[in-house]
Amino acid sequence: MVVEEPNVIQVIEKTGEYKGLYHVLQGAISPLDGVNPSQIKAAELLERVKQGGIEEVILATNPTMEGETTALYLAEQLKSVGVKITRIACGVPVGVDLEFTDEATMIRALQGRRIV
Repeated sequence: MVVEEPNVIQVIEKTGEYKGLYHVLQGAISPLDGVNPSQIKAAELLERVKQGGIEEVILATNPTMEGETTALYLAEQLKSVGVKITRIACGVPVGVDLEFTDEATMIRALQGRRIV
């Protein structure tokens, strides 16, 4: 699982839902702030995956413009390696009335829907 910062690992671990390895990018791509792929640990991720033994890469970057940019970049870079690439679902938080949900959140919720 790929995360932007180490503090996210604790949040994921508390769920008990994930039993795998992590890769911390130490940031996210942000062209407006002058942060490009060479300034995060993207190349290290690619090398790590190329070494083999990894079946799936879960992109767990933040649902922000920077996080989305980073996830899209990493997905494109990893396509040639031949591993399954997934993105965590984003959508409506528990306890929020739908009438107060912004358009971008609702779009993600609809795109990430699953069969029940």
